[in-house]
Amino acid sequence: MNDLTTVDTLHGEALAQAAEQAVRAIPPAWPLTATVAVNPFLAQIGESLETTSSRLERIGGVRLALPRKHYREKIAAGEISDDDFLSAISASRCGLDLAALKAAIAEDTGPLQPLPTVAELAARHSGQDWPAVIADRIGNFAAGFFDEGQALWAASTRNGLYAAWRAFATHDLTPEICGLTGFGAFVTETPETAQGAIERAAVRLGFGRDPGTYFHQLLLGLGGWAQHARHLQWKAELEGRTETTVLELLAVRLVFEEALYALYQPGIENDWRSIRRAHCAPVSADQTTVIDGVLQLAAERAAQRRLGQMLSVPASSTPAAEVRPFLQAAFCIDVRSEVFRRGLESVDPSIRTLGFAGFFGLGVSHRGFASDVAEHRLPVLLKPSVFSCTAVDTDDEADRQARFSARAIRAWGRFKLAAVSSFAFVEAMGPVYVTKLLRDGLGFGKGKGYDNTAPRFSPHLDIEARAAAAETVLRAMSLTKGFARFVLLAGHGANVVNNPFASALHCGACGGHAGDVNARLLASLLNDPAVRQRLGQKGLNIPADTVFLAGLHDTTTDAVTVFHGDLETEVDASDLHKIRRWLEQSGQLARAERAVKLAGASAQSLASRSSDWSQVRPELGLAGCSAFIAAPRSRTQGKALDGRAFLHDYVWRQDEGFKVLELILTAPVVVASWISLQYFGSTVAPSLFGAGNKLLHNVVGGIGVLEGNGGKLRAGLPWQSVHDGAAYLHEPLRLTVAVEAPREAIAAILQRHDGVRALFDNTWLHLYALDEQGRMAWRYAGDSRWVASPDGMDVPVSPPARAAVAP
Repeated sequence: MNDLTTVDTLHGEALAQAAEQAVRAIPPAWPLTATVAVNPFLAQIGESLETTSSRLERIGGVRLALPRKHYREKIAAGEISDDDFLSAISASRCGLDLAALKAAIAEDTGPLQPLPTVAELAARHSGQDWPAVIADRIGNFAAGFFDEGQALWAASTRNGLYAAWRAFATHDLTPEICGLTGFGAFVTETPETAQGAIERAAVRLGFGRDPGTYFHQLLLGLGGWAQHARHLQWKAELEGRTETTVLELLAVRLVFEEALYALYQPGIENDWRSIRRAHCAPVSADQTTVIDGVLQLAAERAAQRRLGQMLSVPASSTPAAEVRPFLQAAFCIDVRSEVFRRGLESVDPSIRTLGFAGFFGLGVSHRGFASDVAEHRLPVLLKPSVFSCTAVDTDDEADRQARFSARAIRAWGRFKLAAVSSFAFVEAMGPVYVTKLLRDGLGFGKGKGYDNTAPRFSPHLDIEARAAAAETVLRAMSLTKGFARFVLLAGHGANVVNNPFASALHCGACGGHAGDVNARLLASLLNDPAVRQRLGQKGLNIPADTVFLAGLHDTTTDAVTVFHGDLETEVDASDLHKIRRWLEQSGQLARAERAVKLAGASAQSLASRSSDWSQVRPELGLAGCSAFIAAPRSRTQGKALDGRAFLHDYVWRQDEGFKVLELILTAPVVVASWISLQYFGSTVAPSLFGAGNKLLHNVVGGIGVLEGNGGKLRAGLPWQSVHDGAAYLHEPLRLTVAVEAPREAIAAILQRHDGVRALFDNTWLHLYALDEQGRMAWRYAGDSRWVASPDGMDVPVSPPARAAVAP
């Protein structure tokens, strides 16, 4: 055992690098106010699923796979065929044959145990549950430190997390009461910097320059606290700032390990020595993990086979192209829109629908009416480029009154919860709330609505910038000609009550907010005569009688609100009535289809689920998502994709230089991969990447939930979002991306974007190229190789120069 408390420069640099790698291995988690789906394997896209699974087996005790029983049921139901298994065996080059694979499916795998930490070794030795003590004390501190307004006395954040924790821990008697004698004094003697504490602890624990997977394990074990701190770092780096909170959390966790090791070293040293060696060993997949990977791929091949069969069927007949549609409706590519779009197109032949990312290409930072909070209504991968509001700082009496009312409501809320008034408040004012409690408890309450006042752009956005934004959006939507009499831009959101995860049901492309603001802003932009004039100069001629309408699709009730009051020109009331009737009919069709998937639901009851306090599944969100299709709508029109596909309209022959294709592959596809892999992780590894049981949730700090009254913050999706109590609601399949574009153009884009290419090369996503008939004719096999489907011939395709593939 090395007793040094300082390290040489090279040693310190190596440990600093190891700590940084551990920090980067943790996915970020956004707060409840604006929850967005995050790929829990964000830092592992440079390696395979099998390697990542092996690492998580070692440090988290989980396999990234469903039980073998799941595959036995799939085989019995005829959903996975022998051909699917053979295709997976061939692609994985695992050396198995079909008989050996089926024999493995017949055997259930046993439970896993991760490498124990020092705290777990100390618990075995002493009988005191030290991991639970540590989780409780760190959770108690972190809840105050990270608080975003829920706590009445939040911890000081002035000098950073590590300094705040040292001040907290030196006065926290719980560890000493539990048996960690002298812990307060021990903390006082720790280095004053987080990096110094990390280095000292690593040396005292016997690690050399490389702690292997140990640092990663400690941060992973902190659950959502580490993920929230990683989110703070993500935001800071997007803004060009430095953030070290997650590194400081690692230092805190290491101080506990160091203190316990000092106390129990004689009894745990032999076990700890072997564990240190195991952490530093290379990560490699064992036979069980390899088989899991083959089974996973076989299930995905089966889903791809069914999708390919559906796409290969010629599309249903559509109206002649020269007939001008009465209504074009653009919806978010969200899988929930697929059901509604299909229903809307079926109610009248004069309707067309389009799919586009729900923020409608406007990177908006928005301030709502009488609010000082800026909401970033755009993908979290991007920085805001457009600023808007529904109220400005003026002397207008209505604006002043609204601000006064909002502040009074906030002050009243804090008074209700204050330590000196809460009990007296209940005694005196409780009866006043009886009516409200009864109304809301019986399901007659309403969730938060939208602003009645139309949003408006910042005056600093001049006409040229507005016209450029409008042109970019229209070209990205492949909407450059054939404009209908009315074009509906429908954002989406979910109006639910008593649901901490409400923002997770909103639009991920809008940063966990509803899409009404972006839709209304874009509609106002495209209705602006000055903008249209400049668009005409650029070859985008919008007919003078075309009216852009903004709408909001409530995905819980399938009702659509049309913001016709935003229009500055008169519109025939009968036309609006016709559009609303079509939307109502489509909503009825969508509710009837969705009700089949929700246990105990009916088409009539779906509308009331959003206002039911007891409802843990007001809707299914994006459960079931498995495909992303970028192609003309004609390829998928009339085909029941069962609410499983992200549908992005794309016509490659209109895409000069494949700029839109590059945007699709690097933005919407990446966001869809985050969603798909969050559902994947929450299903196969809920203990690490799921939020647990909604029935046990307590909101903490306004940022997340605890499962119970303390411990780790839970991040990811609740169990009710992926399981109905009897069966999985979501089948964890890696997303299949199907794009109708030349293979050479796709490969050239992948060569320019390493991160996107890694997703496909390491099969976190699957990629297919559609041919001129819309068939899944080519599968990307990694390293710029394409495999002809279904005959399986490898055909290398080298990315040519961009000019060579221009349409």
